[in-house]
Parts: sequence; structure tokens; C-alpha cells
Amino acid sequence: MLLKSLSELNGTSGAESLVRDFLRQQIEPFVETITVDKIGNLIATKNRQLSGPKVMITAHMDEVALMVTDITSDGYLKFRPVGGIDARILVSKPVRINESLVGVIGAKAIHLQKRRERQKALPIDQLYIDIGAKSKEDASGKVKLGDYAYFMTKCEPFGEGLYKGKSFDDRVGCAILVELLKRDYDFPLVAAFTVQEEVGLRGAKVAAYHLAPDFAIVIEGTVAADVSDCEEGWVTELGKGPACSLLDKTALYSPKLIKWVTDLAQQKGIPLQFRRGTSGGNDAGPIHVSKAGIPTIVLSVPCRYIHTLASVISELDYTACLNLVDELLKDLPRKFGVSMIDKEDNV
Repeated sequence: MLLKSLSELNGTSGAESLVRDFLRQQIEPFVETITVDKIGNLIATKNRQLSGPKVMITAHMDEVALMVTDITSDGYLKFRPVGGIDARILVSKPVRINESLVGVIGAKAIHLQKRRERQKALPIDQLYIDIGAKSKEDASGKVKLGDYAYFMTKCEPFGEGLYKGKSFDDRVGCAILVELLKRDYDFPLVAAFTVQEEVGLRGAKVAAYHLAPDFAIVIEGTVAADVSDCEEGWVTELGKGPACSLLDKTALYSPKLIKWVTDLAQQKGIPLQFRRGTSGGNDAGPIHVSKAGIPTIVLSVPCRYIHTLASVISELDYTACLNLVDELLKDLPRKFGVSMIDKEDNV
């Protein structure tokens, strides 16, 4: 299963090479050119010889992880997060360093904590990774500062049509993008598997500026908060289809494009929901303001427990997202011809 293979690969921001190499192997038979730009984005093109709008579809390769920042005299590893990770989920979790070394995230035992310490989550600076080393010298022979530690979760099905695994943000988008590249469309298509999204949307900024597409679709994993103790709204829900973004901290999306997406989903009988939260951002932020502006939409697969060691997605949402993007691409030349992406009419 493509998604399983992608989920279980390790590749955080600035260290996406394993994911990039795997994706290159998957798409090579279906594209005309493949390049890696100076920041590390994997760029693939199809139908360069055709006329029509240049369409860019993106998904980011990087996942959240931990970086080793110090080694104590006792041989424990101090660390900082790469991307947004909630410290509350870290204690006692196993991690893998350098693809082979296993460690466990530890903290002072609850029996030794003072009352006030037990009343709140321990901050990251009070946590460490135990690799079984006996001293700083012992640990330094196995790990160096700047090494990454990754969650070790296997991607597996469970329940009714659900999957759990790490790095679904955004390996679900990468998997969908691979499947789309196996299909044929009647216009120039550029796929950008981007880097460093989790630390500031950096790869997408470079890719959009260089490629200068006429239109962009971002495929993401997003927050699903359909749990009983969520008081601020569920944002998205599993099993209700992909989520179309309306507004977030990096972009305000065109009502014309949103209407096109919703109308087509309804016509084709594809479930669709709106992303009801406005926090966070994604690669659409730097893409839509690149150069003279690029019309951009975002479709996301809802993920429970996002940015943790085990996210949960629905197979229905994954399949519906793939089918909806496919229908949008097939319909895009017609819409382009009636000024759906007219530069004066759709700002």
C-alpha cells in the first residue's frame, strides 16, 4: 500500500531525502521530467508540449519530529521539536534515531514529582531521550547534535475503514499526488512535492516563484477534532469527505473557486465538507501571493490527533479527495475557457 510505505518513511523538515527518493521511484514512469531544486523540492512535469493553463499540484513531504540539541553527562539526549508538537503526548513514547537506534522519551517519575509538578504537563525542557547510554561519551559515539528522532508507528487499518499511522500530514497528500500523476490530463501539469512546510512553508514559496503556474491545488492533511471533549467546534470530521478551506492564517480563498469546487463535488456525488477552523496555515499561503498572484485552492484529508505519533484518517475521505481533485483537473480546461481563472475577474 502506497500510503503505508510513505507513512512509515522518516523525513522531517530539511531531511526529506528518504521520502523524496521513494517518491521519485514511484512517479518516474509517469512523468516527462523530474528535477530537485536548490531547496530540495521534487518537481515533476507532464504534458509540457500542450497548450492551456499550467497547473501546479502540491503536497509537502516533511513531517514533525524531534532534533537532538544536547547530550547530558549521564548520556541522555535533550531535544527540541521540529514543527508543532504538543509536549503532553511525548512522555514514554519510543523514537528512532538514525534509522536504527531506538530510544524512549523519559521524564522524572511521577513518584518523585512535587504536587505542583503533577498538576500540569511537563515542558519539553524537562524531557529527554533515553538510548540506554551509560555516559556522555557512550551516547556521543551513537548520536550527534542535530540528529533527528522520529515516532515509530506502523500504518495499520482498524475499526471500519480507518487507518492509524504517523506523518499522515502530509503523506496522504503525497500519496494522492502520486496517484494523480498516473492519470492523463489535457494541459501542462506540474507536481511539486515540497519541503520544510512544517517550519514555515518554505519549499512552496520557492517552487511557486520558480514555476509561476496559472493555477494551484494544495493537497493537505488537516485537523479533525470530532472528539467528545472539543468545545471549540470540530473543524472537520472523519467520514464526511475532504475539507475545502475558506480562510486560515495564511490565505483567504476565492469564493469563485470555492463555488466551483462545491458545485462539482455535488454534481459528481463526492462528499465534501468545509474546514471550519481558521487557525494554522499551509503551502497555499506563499503560493497564492507569489509574483503577480496565483489562484489557489486547498483540499485536505481530515486527520484526528494530527502531529502526534498516531494520527487517524478515514479511507473514505482519502478516496473522495483523490476523486474530487481528479474531477477538478478534468473540468479545469472548460472552466479556464470561460474565465474561471481570469486575472481580472478572480482576484
